[in-house]
Amino acid sequence: MASKNKTVYICSSCGYEAPKWSGKCPDCGQWNTMEESLVQSQSSVSSFAKTQSISVNSLINKPMQIDEIPVNGEHRYKTGLSELDRVLGGGIVKGSLVLISGDPGIGKSTILLQICEYLGQNLKILYVSGEESARQIKMRAARLGVTSENLKILTETDIQYVCENIKAEKPDIVMIDSIQTMNLSELSSSTGSVTQVRECTNMILRTVKALDIPAIIVGHVNKDGAIAGPKVLEHIVDAVLYFEGDRQLTYRILRAVKNRFGSTNEIGVFDMGESGLIEVENPSKAMLEGKPENATGTCVTAVMEGTRPILAEIQGLASTSGFGTPRRMCNGFDYNRVSMVLAVLEKRAGYYFSNLDAYVNVVGGLRIDEPSADLAIAMSLVSSLKDTPIRDDTVIFGEIGLAGEIRAVNNINSRVSEAERLGFKRCVIPYYSVKNMTNKNYGIEIIGVKNIREAFDACSNT
Repeated sequence: MASKNKTVYICSSCGYEAPKWSGKCPDCGQWNTMEESLVQSQSSVSSFAKTQSISVNSLINKPMQIDEIPVNGEHRYKTGLSELDRVLGGGIVKGSLVLISGDPGIGKSTILLQICEYLGQNLKILYVSGEESARQIKMRAARLGVTSENLKILTETDIQYVCENIKAEKPDIVMIDSIQTMNLSELSSSTGSVTQVRECTNMILRTVKALDIPAIIVGHVNKDGAIAGPKVLEHIVDAVLYFEGDRQLTYRILRAVKNRFGSTNEIGVFDMGESGLIEVENPSKAMLEGKPENATGTCVTAVMEGTRPILAEIQGLASTSGFGTPRRMCNGFDYNRVSMVLAVLEKRAGYYFSNLDAYVNVVGGLRIDEPSADLAIAMSLVSSLKDTPIRDDTVIFGEIGLAGEIRAVNNINSRVSEAERLGFKRCVIPYYSVKNMTNKNYGIEIIGVKNIREAFDACSNT
């Protein structure tokens, strides 16, 4: 008698399998990630393995010495969006599998349909949708101005049927929107489950790698902002791109968190308009639009996103707390880093925030990860505390140490050049970074500071 399929619980974060449900994953420690799934019986798996057994002599793929492997150079397809090409490392690599993820309504499907107009001039494209009907896609394409004759639409959720169409059509590029809507009929688990997402992605991977065509798949995110489905999904694909930004704001940041064919430090900046996503070729200028003049608690810093310097506006606010414990809130910067800056300001510089609420905001939806923005955050908070504005023609950057010193940062020349290009007159930078500048003949005043008090004296209008 054949044994029945059994139920297991799989962690959606790390893929750990357990025979019973638990609130916390025993492997990765995440809460509420154990999802129910059905697996095939051992007898069916064993019978399948017997039919698939092969001898060593019949192997097609055999080990090769590395110097015998032919290298013809990577072939990339330009997408028509230079910001997207920058994030991908120069374009879509032939035979690669790219995953684009982000919040609902942030522009994932829009950017896929937009690049179809440019790619469709010379390439055949198969656009597979499991969420929209063909009529809905046609309406959206008309709004975006997509009229390519080489674009074919397939509305299907059965991944086996999709792969058969890919083999029959042999397109130059495949787009799947989205992977969570695809299902494999042989699996009894529900659509979007850990097992379905993993196996559907594996089937797409095998199909496109065998045909040597690139594929772009859209992935949903959960309430925490992580890609929905198993963590192994990110390991399967060649590149993972995240759309960042608030849906209520117009700017969108496209960032690579994994890229086997390029850097993961580059970002692409887009502006969401009525006609789709528009490239922002000068992000620094766009981020500084609307900056108030002669206002307290605001200053400009220079950060590096890959090889690109970007000027961003930092806003700080210190106000009287109405609670026993003052509030600390951050938007676009690490909370723990801001707490450290506040502690240094109080201990080393004598600016007391222990009874004040402190708020830090990075304007434009940009998220800053590097410590070179420490000094700008400190200056914006001190400016708000003392009600003294920072000079509007000044750019500030530098890392703050626990002793209150200003530490040197990298890419000094790129940051100063960007500030000069946008018309700023002064740069307040770490004292020890001045000697690392290869070009000191900028048409901008360079002020080197050693500690926080020196920095505020150099930045303020007084």
